Amino acid sequence: MKQGTYVAPSEQQLLSRFWQSARGFWGGASAGWAWLLTALLITTVLLQLLTQYWLNYWNRDFFNAVERKDGAELATQALRFLPIAAASLALAVFSVWGRMTLQRKWREWLSNSLYDDWLDKDRYVRLRFMPGEHQAPEYRIAEDARVATDLPVDLVLGLFSSMLTAITFIGILWAVGGSMTVDMFGLMLTIPGYLVVAVIVYSIIIAVAMMLFGRRLTRVVEDNKRTEAELRAIGTHVRESGEGKALPDDRKDGPRAIGEALRAVISVWRDYCWQLMRVTVVSHSNSLLTPVVGLLLCMPKYVAGTMLLGEVTQAAAAFVVVQGACNWFTDSYARIAEWAASANRVASLLLALDQIDRSDTTVA
Repeated sequence: MKQGTYVAPSEQQLLSRFWQSARGFWGGASAGWAWLLTALLITTVLLQLLTQYWLNYWNRDFFNAVERKDGAELATQALRFLPIAAASLALAVFSVWGRMTLQRKWREWLSNSLYDDWLDKDRYVRLRFMPGEHQAPEYRIAEDARVATDLPVDLVLGLFSSMLTAITFIGILWAVGGSMTVDMFGLMLTIPGYLVVAVIVYSIIIAVAMMLFGRRLTRVVEDNKRTEAELRAIGTHVRESGEGKALPDDRKDGPRAIGEALRAVISVWRDYCWQLMRVTVVSHSNSLLTPVVGLLLCMPKYVAGTMLLGEVTQAAAAFVVVQGACNWFTDSYARIAEWAASANRVASLLLALDQIDRSDTTVA
C-alpha cells in the first residue's frame, strides 16, 4: 500500500479493534482468573451498596436523636455505627485488592499479546515501512496498554455501582421527600417525588454543561500522548545514532529535531491544561453546589414542620448520592477521554500489524 492511499480509521473502528484483542483476557487460559476476579468485584460493589444504605438510615436515626436530645439513643446509635464503619472499611480495602489485581493481570495478558505480535516474524522491523499512526510502538505497549486496561476496570465498576446506587437511593428520596405543592402563576401544582424530579433535572444540566465544556478533551489527550511518545522516540533515535545502532534515515540534526518535538509537547500540554480547566469549572462547581441544593430543597418542609431534622439529613445525603450516581458520566469524563486516547493508540498499532499480515498473505 502506498502512503498516499492510507485512510485513517474512525474512532469506532479503532475502539472495535482494541476490544477485539483486549476481550481475549476473558477467554482461553486466563479466563479462570478473569471471571473469578470479576465476580468478586461485582459482589463487593453490592455489599458496599448495602453498607451505604445502612449508613443512610443510621444518619437519619442519629440526627433524629440529636433533635430530641436523647442521650441514650445517641449512645445506641454510636455503637451501631461501629460495625457499619468496620464493614465499609474492610470492603474498601478488599475492593482495592480485587480491582488492582484484575488490572495487573489484564495488563500482563494484553502486553504479552502485543509484544508477541510486534516481535514475531520481524514485524517490529517491517512496521516502519507501513502507513498509519503507529509511531513509537514500544511506548504504546508499555504505557498506552497500561492505561487502556487500568481505566476500564475503574470505569465499568463505577458505572455498575452508580446504576445500582441510583436505583436504590431514588427510592429513599421518593419516600422521604414525598410530594410538594407549588404555586405556579396562581395554579397550585403538586409534584410527586419532587426530590427525584429535582435530582434528575439537576444531573441533566450538569451533564450537558460537561459535554459542552469538555467536547475537545479526547482529541487533546490523544495529541498529548502522541507528542510525548514522539519526543521519547526522537531522543532514543538520537542516542542510538550516536552509538551507531540506529538505521540511517533522513531525520534532521538531533538538537533541531528534539527542539521541534519539545515545542509540540509544550503546545499540546498548554491546550490540555485549558481543557482540564474548563472541565474543572463544571466538576468543582457541581461538588460545591450539590449538598447545598439538596438541603435547600428540604428546607420548606422542615420549616413547615412536615420533615424532621434526621429526615432532612437523610434526604440531603441521598440527594448527593443519587446526583453523584446520575452524573457518573460527568465525573468520569476526563478519564473516559484518557482511556479512549490510549485505546485508540493501541488499536492503531494493532491495525498496522494486521496490515503486515495481509501483505504477507497477498505476497504468498
